[in-house]
Amino acid sequence: MNDDQLLRYSRHILLDEIGIDGQQKLLGAHALLIGAGGLGSPAALYLASAGVGKITIVDADTVDLTNLQRQIVHTTLRVGQPKVDSARQALLDINPGINVVALCERVDGQRLATLLADVSVVLDCSDNFATRHAVNRACVAQRIPLVSGAALQFDGQISVFDTRLPNAPCYACLFPPDVQPEETLCSTMGVFAPLVGIIGTMQAAEALKLIAGIGQSLAGRLQLLDARAMEWNTIRIKRNPACAVCGMSHQL
Repeated sequence: MNDDQLLRYSRHILLDEIGIDGQQKLLGAHALLIGAGGLGSPAALYLASAGVGKITIVDADTVDLTNLQRQIVHTTLRVGQPKVDSARQALLDINPGINVVALCERVDGQRLATLLADVSVVLDCSDNFATRHAVNRACVAQRIPLVSGAALQFDGQISVFDTRLPNAPCYACLFPPDVQPEETLCSTMGVFAPLVGIIGTMQAAEALKLIAGIGQSLAGRLQLLDARAMEWNTIRIKRNPACAVCGMSHQL
């Protein structure tokens, strides 16, 4: 690290669990964010400020005035711009020493496999089950940890799906792809603005821990937040041997 980096990341370096070695891991890492909206905004900002060396952001939408109530990476002046371009500008304003790749597209299948080639961790900040399942399948196939978050109205949830670990489930263990839940979007149901900040920031924290190799991740635990009462509940989850994505028959 150069002198500027030593100063910029000094508060991380002071932490025994991170130090210079941990910060070097962050600087050498590549995080892929799916979604630059309510969850992706705080997640991306904290990954950038913490010094993750390469951040790829994928989102096909443009900034809308209705986004600004909660999507803090965007500004009024950038309404109408692609969200990924707006987010890239915000991240580089905070930390010009990192590489931010903006991809204005929807991804699935083979495209995801290509994007994951050199990725350290994936943060799923999307808002629909089809994307979540596609991202999960790609992460399981390439054994890359996935930090998944969701928020709607006053309810949030977050977990880590890291099938490198024995008995750790994937997203499909919890939400089987053959079960079609009713899609609910904040555009029709609403969302409490700080809720996405809480969940998105936790996604960044879990991703940074995974990269630096510190602490215990949320793998095997689903945390649920009721922001009305500000109460957390934890559900323990295990790998489903019959899972259509990570089950034993799919590992042979």
